[in-house]
Amino acid sequence: MFDVSFSELMLIGVIALIVIGPERLPKVARTIGHLLGRAQRYVNEVKSDIQKEMDLKEIGDIKNQMEDAARSVQSSMTSSVDDLKTAVTQPTQALKDTLDQARQALDPMSPASTDATASATDAAGAAPPLAAPAADAPPATITPPAAEPTPEPAPVPRPATAPTDSSH
Repeated sequence: MFDVSFSELMLIGVIALIVIGPERLPKVARTIGHLLGRAQRYVNEVKSDIQKEMDLKEIGDIKNQMEDAARSVQSSMTSSVDDLKTAVTQPTQALKDTLDQARQALDPMSPASTDATASATDAAGAAPPLAAPAADAPPATITPPAAEPTPEPAPVPRPATAPTDSSH
């Protein structure tokens, strides 16, 4: 810190001995040592506090960057999930609509077919009577025929081998 050589320290010590006196010099030196120690501790505490503040600021900046990155990942994941949901929902809805139309076309008691029958009745005057399904009868379902078990293949006969004569 200060560039003080040994000869300069000796000169200061001799002047202090002359000015202060030999009786009080050890007490003054001890007091100066304590004051310098306190000053060093204070400077070190200030340095460490400044370093902590700088570290906290850096950690806060890193935390903000991580939160921003997490938000961007979350928003991209949310948009990806939404895109995926719409990509799955649209064909599913189209299939449901097609299935509903097919059911309405096959079911004579559906509201769409009764509307069509009513409009046909208005146009023709009288509609032929529809056969009502029995109240206890379950809805008609198409069941595939039972598969017949396949027969196991017959074992393949092995050719007979002639015994070898080892007496030669």
